[in-house]
Amino acid sequence: MSKINLNDPQRPDLVPSGAFSYPVTAPNPTRWFGFLLLPEFTLLAFSAALDPLRIANQLAQKPLYGWIVLSEDGNAVSSSSGVDVGVHGMLRDLNTNTYLFACSGNNGTKVASEAVLANLRHHARFGGKVGGICTGAATLARAGLIGDKHFTLHWENQPGFSEAFPDLAPTKRRFEADGDLLTCGGGAAATEMMIALIAQDYGDDFAVAVSDMCLNGTDLAPHREQRSSIAKAINSRNPKVLDVLRAMYENIEEPLLLEDLASRAGISRRQMERQFKQLLDEAPAQTYRNIRLDRARSLLMETDLSVMQVAIACGFTSSVLFSRHFKARYGETPYGHRGRASMKNTSSDS
Repeated sequence: MSKINLNDPQRPDLVPSGAFSYPVTAPNPTRWFGFLLLPEFTLLAFSAALDPLRIANQLAQKPLYGWIVLSEDGNAVSSSSGVDVGVHGMLRDLNTNTYLFACSGNNGTKVASEAVLANLRHHARFGGKVGGICTGAATLARAGLIGDKHFTLHWENQPGFSEAFPDLAPTKRRFEADGDLLTCGGGAAATEMMIALIAQDYGDDFAVAVSDMCLNGTDLAPHREQRSSIAKAINSRNPKVLDVLRAMYENIEEPLLLEDLASRAGISRRQMERQFKQLLDEAPAQTYRNIRLDRARSLLMETDLSVMQVAIACGFTSSVLFSRHFKARYGETPYGHRGRASMKNTSSDS
């Protein structure tokens, strides 16, 4: 197959018509992006990154941006929602003047084949730039393309990533722009990342117009964290409870005693238990255990760690106790959960 022609700004899908316009009098040459769809990629994150480019072209009525969608073999790719998305071509046909985003979802640390990793390295070696959407940074890490730059990926997959790449530390921000490396946690963060990029190219006013069309906010900076604050999550601004919750999240592998949690927050254990019951309708010990079980479930999906290794990483010294609590919370044992995930992955590969 010949190289995909990226120098065709007349492609009919690039400049759709619309009721609202925002003239750009001195456009730059069309800037091209490639989206590599990996099996079970997150459809929301992919479309949230692509559509701001389409909207920018629509507002300007000029091909400010171009895009191509790629897969390893040129065939359609099934998203995590089961929707198949067609592509323009094969990854190996990519030109080096195209900025390439790796798009993936769960199992981001495993889903790219060795051939895909080799193509990514080849692209970067010859001057191509790369980024990651949702868990795309995991593929870039496997290819050795992260280096010492700041990057991020979806918060749900960060624990598994950290187990697979202990020397790489993703940030908790919604998106990161460190030199040529662009990464985001997916969803709305993908839109925010692209709007920030559009602001660099054509100024804040034009970027805000694009953001308005996306029904997005006007904050163009990447400083916000992916997850809402714990205070919003529990609809409370009780500083003592928040201190305890933060300490729980920060001490998973070696859990703290309830007395130590209370002492850190400057309250007694009895006060802590009473406030947890009022705000969360559960005991702090149950909250802490559920936080650790949620982390364990993520590690079972995202890593090859054994069940016992996962148990230890989440502060359970007994696999029997871990299995009992896991089944009580999720309705299946960690062994059953791991087996079901493996069967799903095997079915996807066949």
